[in-house]
Amino acid sequence: MASRRTIFRMVAIQRVLVKYGLDDIIKETHLFRPLRFLFYLAPRRRDSSAPLGERIRLALEELGPIFVKFGQAISTRRDLLPPDIADELAKLQDAVPPFPAEQAIEIINTAYGEPVEAVFERFDTEPLAAASIAQVHTAKLKSGTEVIAKVLRPGVLEQIERDLDVLRALAGLADRYWRHGKRLRPLEVVDEYEHTILDELDLMREAANTAQLKRNFQSSDMLYVPDIYWDYCRPEVMVQERIYGTPISDMETLREAGTNIQLLAENGVEIFFTQVFRHNFFHADMHPGNIFVILTDPERPKYAAVDFGIVGTLSPEDQRYLAENFLAFFDRDYHRIAKLHIDSGWVPAGTRVDQLEAAVRTVCEPIFNKPLAEISFAQVLMRLFRVAQRFDVEVQPQMILLHKTLFNIEGLGRQLYPELDLWKTAQPVLKQWMDEQIGGRAMLKDVRENLPQLREALRELPGILNSVGEQVAEGRIHFNLQSPELREIRKQLDGQRRQRYWLTAAATSAVTGALVMTLGPEPLLGWALLGIAAVAAYIARP
Repeated sequence: MASRRTIFRMVAIQRVLVKYGLDDIIKETHLFRPLRFLFYLAPRRRDSSAPLGERIRLALEELGPIFVKFGQAISTRRDLLPPDIADELAKLQDAVPPFPAEQAIEIINTAYGEPVEAVFERFDTEPLAAASIAQVHTAKLKSGTEVIAKVLRPGVLEQIERDLDVLRALAGLADRYWRHGKRLRPLEVVDEYEHTILDELDLMREAANTAQLKRNFQSSDMLYVPDIYWDYCRPEVMVQERIYGTPISDMETLREAGTNIQLLAENGVEIFFTQVFRHNFFHADMHPGNIFVILTDPERPKYAAVDFGIVGTLSPEDQRYLAENFLAFFDRDYHRIAKLHIDSGWVPAGTRVDQLEAAVRTVCEPIFNKPLAEISFAQVLMRLFRVAQRFDVEVQPQMILLHKTLFNIEGLGRQLYPELDLWKTAQPVLKQWMDEQIGGRAMLKDVRENLPQLREALRELPGILNSVGEQVAEGRIHFNLQSPELREIRKQLDGQRRQRYWLTAAATSAVTGALVMTLGPEPLLGWALLGIAAVAAYIARP
């Protein structure tokens, strides 16, 4: 049963929608129907003469952070929105109405325990940018370093917790009454989103995320991540290097500078797939307000990213599943895609592979090898949704961040370079990653990782034998074949003996296979020996 606070918030949401002439949303939303009588408690509809896009943006701003983030996400998809609405929603990326500078200074003073003047040589009261969770001020440290100070919005935690209660109540209604509720798992989706959005409210976590991304791309010529100044970071305040670059959405400036737009778009795809598969740590809030371009060399432009409050990771199983699906798509192996869905448990076990294969082929074949400009993702999404309905495909809450990021990446790519071939750009990255997971290098890595266990087993063996001898001498162990102690010791010794045998076999096969591949004329023999090494290393696991 929804709490009184949740019901009042639902009423407030309806009042805002009515206020901006958006009350048709109420009438068409099934989950609001139990509360439609409250429509008559709302004020009269405001003058709807303002453009629809402006009214939607103003309503989202008034409703608060969660709604603003929704607007940010869909603002990247100009292919799915009318131009006037897309232009208005784009203002939510970094032009949300700021809160007063006095409040920002008060938060900083409290966080540091001293006046802002004691920390910064200069603190600019005019915000550089304002978003749903925080706003950014430019400043200069006492050392003379130019920085930005990110400050959380006052009361943002209370607003988000209130709206999470609303989302949870609506998810409960959907789970209970909507015929697709069980398959779409709305309650689990809300739980996943709650975890993500609450993490974003800790700026120390964002600072740590930024530092990790910077290490991951330390030697990259494609992406620059700003430095973090840890001495000035608190849960409510984060200070980092100031980035000077051109916003990714400023296509006019990029073109005037002679930017290699095609390379920029291809690098963006490679960066994303590298983050997801090689690093397993990806920027999951990649709307245009967070992405800049450094044009020191326009022919080789470099991305600069900010705002790492939301990052995503995947389990090894989900990584492997996704990579195999992508590669199967690149190879047009729709049978493999269907089988992967069934094997993963995302589709009921009794599903016929041939039927799912035919459905996937029908959706994917028309878009294969086409540039973004020739793909109607609105139609693709609708067809995929119908396939999901027909085959009871379950939503995977742990994938929500990845889906959101893919949504943003594709939208950015469409704005940058509509002729971009997503598949051609991503395929080499995925194939290299898969080779590292199951190829020869992966086998050698498994063997190398298990060799220390052999060393430890040999090191522990004298101590075990000495302990057994002492226990026998003291009469604590009798040579009784039924003795539990003796059976346990025999079991340990047998296990260590088998582990030493298989580890030795693995090491010998790996070294011999590597030599054969390097020096010999029979590379297939070398691969076979490496395969034997991998199997032996797997068997030797404790």
